[in-house]
Amino acid sequence: MEVEKVELFKVPPRWLFLKVTTKNGLIGWGEPVVEGRAATVETAINEMKSFLIGHPANKIEDFWQMVYRGGFYRGGPVLMSALSGIDQALWDIKGKALDVPIYELIGGAVRDKMKIYGWVHGETNEDLAKAAKKRIDNGFTAVKMVVTNEMEWIDAPYKVNEAAKKLASVRNVIGDKYPIGVDFHGRVHKGMVKVLAKALEPYQPYFLEEVVLSENNEALESLKSFTSIPIATGERMYSRWDFKHIIQKGLVDIVQPDLSHAGGISEVKRIANMAEAYDVAVAPHCPLGPISLAAAFQIDFSCINALIQETSLGIPYDDETQLTDYLKDPDVFRLKDGCVPLPTAPGLGIEIDEDKVREAAIKGHDWKNPIWRNDDGSITEW
Repeated sequence: MEVEKVELFKVPPRWLFLKVTTKNGLIGWGEPVVEGRAATVETAINEMKSFLIGHPANKIEDFWQMVYRGGFYRGGPVLMSALSGIDQALWDIKGKALDVPIYELIGGAVRDKMKIYGWVHGETNEDLAKAAKKRIDNGFTAVKMVVTNEMEWIDAPYKVNEAAKKLASVRNVIGDKYPIGVDFHGRVHKGMVKVLAKALEPYQPYFLEEVVLSENNEALESLKSFTSIPIATGERMYSRWDFKHIIQKGLVDIVQPDLSHAGGISEVKRIANMAEAYDVAVAPHCPLGPISLAAAFQIDFSCINALIQETSLGIPYDDETQLTDYLKDPDVFRLKDGCVPLPTAPGLGIEIDEDKVREAAIKGHDWKNPIWRNDDGSITEW
């Protein structure tokens, strides 16, 4: 079970896949990537190879602690994303070695199906409404959308009104049966959060996500008693130590650790358990590829406080690549009544089409997130 080989594949639209092979021929897959920094994470994993090659693949916790605590400088998006992908691959190997899904190794399944939501995009309010209706017609029972674009530190009323109209256009079309998550995407500064939350409240969002950047989480203290809308955050937080303050202080209702950023399956399971102790839900962040999503489902099916799962199904990252293109069986994430059924295959529960991965890696990618500026030319959050 010793690790013998480590390979990396940078594939469109913006993903990095990891293949770990043991001496006895077992293969595990992981997805270690920081969106827009794939080459940087690739370098980090290459630096970790000396720790990984020769290490027993079944000693997952030992490897996690060695890499995390063995570095004088630790944490952060790059190092934790590199560790996340390796952790996923080692769990995949262990599940395959024992011929069981990963969730069986971390407590067993607590549900038979997991609710997911579909992203809604559109240039106009009419486009948003049509996109939401299409999502519901295609079997989703929940959607999520962004209601803000470029935002000044304190902005004009028309942007608040535009945000409310966007949400209203979707709510009016799909009614109150279907939840609508609202993502601020860290674009809004503290001074604008309350006025936006108040304007959106009549349309009953499922949650408000990343209302401020995670480095400004102390601002959630004043928001929690101001709005009745559940508050969600966590996609730019990378370990249980990042999450513990907002959970203990009751600043958040839903935590959203990312399986490719927050230490992998091992660490997100710990974050979810810590959240449960404070009556906080977990909804893993995942606008990424099939390996990261498969890892997220292992958490969802083993954690009682898992609320809903994000997926990149239908997100227009490019015009060519779909989430399931790198899978031998694209139906593994099949949608039925707004949910994905319990996976039963061993390990991560997916089979990667390695030929397609290798072919796509020849093309590769150099994806970078857009750079946005306000009207005065100043940089603003994307």
